[in-house]
Amino acid sequence: MAHIELGLNTFGDVTVDTTGRPLSQAETLRDVVAEAMLAEQVGVNAFGVGEHHRKDFAISAPEVVMAAIASRTNKIVLGSAVTVLSTDDPVRVFERFSTVNAISGGRAEIIVGRGSFTESYPLFGYDLADYDQLFEDKLALFAALLKAGPVSWRPTSPRTRAAVSVDGVYPPIEHGTLRTWVGVGGSPESVVRAARYGLPLTLAIIGGSPQRFRPYVDLYLKSLEQFGHPVQPIAVHSPGHIAATDQLAKDELWPHYAAMMTRIGAERGWPPATRAKFEQEAGPDGALCVGAPETVAAKIARTVQALGLSRFDLKYSNGTLPHSSLMSSIELFGTKVAPLVREKAGS
Repeated sequence: MAHIELGLNTFGDVTVDTTGRPLSQAETLRDVVAEAMLAEQVGVNAFGVGEHHRKDFAISAPEVVMAAIASRTNKIVLGSAVTVLSTDDPVRVFERFSTVNAISGGRAEIIVGRGSFTESYPLFGYDLADYDQLFEDKLALFAALLKAGPVSWRPTSPRTRAAVSVDGVYPPIEHGTLRTWVGVGGSPESVVRAARYGLPLTLAIIGGSPQRFRPYVDLYLKSLEQFGHPVQPIAVHSPGHIAATDQLAKDELWPHYAAMMTRIGAERGWPPATRAKFEQEAGPDGALCVGAPETVAAKIARTVQALGLSRFDLKYSNGTLPHSSLMSSIELFGTKVAPLVREKAGS
């Protein structure tokens, strides 16, 4: 098996301090920069920040956070997790990420997606009725921009974006291309779309057995071949938390995870979180990577092998879980989990 990349990502979940006091979004953002610096120090390959426009997540401008981290680090790959391309302008997105790529010496990447939250649609004046068409058109334009040089593109609908005809978009990527993943929540159509553009695939696995995503991997690989594209990397994004023992990790995570999932569930019509369901997801066949380093490493390695992954990203922030706990989890991920995963996965 090829070398496995191991990354961390966060949405900038607004946390509490050790006394239970809620932090401000500004304090949370400063903590994210410190978390990324630690991630590099302990040898993590990549660090991603996700875009949201809500009071419980502090990161609304991933590229700005990436630029701040770039100024304090030297090696770690910096990306979004994800950028909601549907409600942004592809040209501006490319310009912002190419700027971060230049500042960081080629360390920028992007995961584009439609986003599982919809706050950005009314915020930026888009109609949810155009959900599918917006992403289809804007991904087509973004894919054209990735090829560099002149771009001539027309939308399929006047509601998505005006046509583009330019000699180039600046600054250009200095070397090679901007590594671009397509984030997918689990629909066959989204998997085939990523393959059609020949772009790497990121699967968001936040519930259930990771092995159930194997049909999506097979569909992606088959579709790449049908479209005449070479094999591309496949990544998984899953939530988790690491502590000295399995019980400590679960006990630390549970109240914060429960509050977050219950709050989001109330918005989406899900039942409240239960400890029994949490324990199931934290078990061998669930999506939560929570436990001691050996437990988390074994679960990640099984997922890597089952799905043929090139990359695994752990969403280490979960609701109001305090910064001190996040820092401990990051350190264990880099120093204990990552070496064990590479040993178990044979990379």
